[in-house]
Amino acid sequence: MPSTPKKLCTESLLQIKAFQVLPPDRLEWICDRAEHIQLGAGAVVVGEGEPPKGFFIQLSGLITVTRMSNGADIPVGRHQAPAFFGEVQCLTDDLVPVTLTVDSDVDLYRLDCADFVEMLHSCREFEKDILRTMEQRLRGLESFIRSREKMAALGTLAAGLAHELNNPAAALVRALKDVKPALLELQRMNLVYGQQQVDEAHTQKWEELRDHGFAAIANPKNNPIAQGEREDLLSDWLEDYGVENAWKLAEPLAAGEVEPEVLDSLMERWRDDPSELRDMGLRWLALSFDVMGMINSGLDGAERISTLVQSMKSYSYMDRAAQQQVNVHDGIEDTLRLFAFKLKYGIKVERCYDQALPEITAYGSELNQVWTNLIDNAIDAVNEKTANGDSPRIQIRTCQKGDRLRVELEDNGPGIPVELKNRILEPFFTTKPMGKGSGLGLDVVRRIVEIRHNGSLIIDSVPGKTCFVVSLPL
Repeated sequence: MPSTPKKLCTESLLQIKAFQVLPPDRLEWICDRAEHIQLGAGAVVVGEGEPPKGFFIQLSGLITVTRMSNGADIPVGRHQAPAFFGEVQCLTDDLVPVTLTVDSDVDLYRLDCADFVEMLHSCREFEKDILRTMEQRLRGLESFIRSREKMAALGTLAAGLAHELNNPAAALVRALKDVKPALLELQRMNLVYGQQQVDEAHTQKWEELRDHGFAAIANPKNNPIAQGEREDLLSDWLEDYGVENAWKLAEPLAAGEVEPEVLDSLMERWRDDPSELRDMGLRWLALSFDVMGMINSGLDGAERISTLVQSMKSYSYMDRAAQQQVNVHDGIEDTLRLFAFKLKYGIKVERCYDQALPEITAYGSELNQVWTNLIDNAIDAVNEKTANGDSPRIQIRTCQKGDRLRVELEDNGPGIPVELKNRILEPFFTTKPMGKGSGLGLDVVRRIVEIRHNGSLIIDSVPGKTCFVVSLPL
C-alpha cells in the first residue's frame, strides 16, 4: 500500500533559517500548498536540461548535485537536510543546469513556481535571505564550472599538442635507430677501401660527388617529376652494371642528384674487380645520402618539437609577469598552432594582419584564453555546416582604429539565430548539446576583454557570417 502523503507542518519549516522570518500565517499558507514527495536512493529529483519543477523543501536525506562535463557527470555539491532548492529556476524560468540525485531516502515538499514567487515577494526579509542564498550558489557553481572549463580547455590543447608531437617524435626516434647501423656500415666500408692502394685524385672525385649530394639533400628542389625520371635512369644503369636490389640504391642516389654518366666514369676501374669493391663505392655513396636524409629528418622532427614546446610556453606566458608587453599576433599564432590538430581537416585559416600594430600592455595568458575560446567556437561553427555549402573558413583580421587595437575573428558557419543573439553572453547559456558546452566560454571572453582590459566585445552574425570583434586600448 502506498504511504499517505504527510502535510507539511510549521515546526518542520522553522528548522530552516530562511523561513524563521516569516509570520505564522505565511508559514501556514506554505504548508497548505506544499506537495509531499518521498524518494528513495538513486531517484532523480530533476535532471539537467529539464524545465523548472518548482521550489523544493528538503526535510530529510541527502541529495547530490552533478553537472555533465565532457560526457561524465561531475559532482558539484550536495543538499543536506534541512535545505531548500529550485529558487533560481522558479525566478528565471531557465532550464535546470544540474542533475539532483537522491543519495539516501528523502522527504521533499514542493511548491509550484507561481506560489513560490508569491511567497517570496510577501516578506522582504525572506526575499533577501533567498536572494543571498541564490547568489552564493550561483557563484559557487560558476566558480566550479570555470575551473572545469579551464581544465577542459587545457586538456583539449594538451591532447592536440600530444597529437602534434607524436609524428616529429616518431620521426626522430626512427632516424636515431636507423642511423646507428648505417654509420657502422660506412665505417667498415671506409676501412676496407683504406686497405687498398688509394688513388687520392679518384677518392677526391667520390668526395666531391658526395658533398654535392649532401647539398642537394639539404636544399631539395621538390621536383617530383625530375626526381622520378632520375630514379628510372639510375635504376636502369645500376641493373646494367649488375647491382643486386638496384632499386634500393636508385632513390638515395637520385635524391643526391647523381647522374649515370658520372657513375660511368667513377666505376670504370672497378667493373672487373671480383671482390665487394666492384659495387662498394655505389653502396657507400647511397648509404651516405641515406644517413644525411635520416639526419635531416631527425633535425626536422626536433625543430618541430622545439617549436611546439615554445608555442605552449609562449601561450601560457611562463616565467613572465602577470602583465607584460604583448604582441597579439604572437598570441593568436601560438593558439592556432595548438589547434592545428583541429584545423588540419579542411578548415582554411585566412590571416589579414596589420604588421605595424604596436605591442600592448596586457595579461598575456588571459588574452590567449580569449583567442582560445573564440577560435574553438569558430571551429565548432564551421564544422556544423557552412552556408551555401562553402568550404569551412575562418578569417582573422587585425588593425588599429584611433587609440584602439581591433581583432576581428570571422567564420562562415551557420550563424547565431536572431532570437539567441542577446543571450549568448549570459553565464550558463549555451547553444551546444548538453555536456558539451558550459555556457561560460563567451562570458569568460567578455570578462577578460571588458573588465580586465577595459576593452569591448562586439558580435555581428547573419547566416554564413559570424564576426567577433575584440577592441583593446593601446
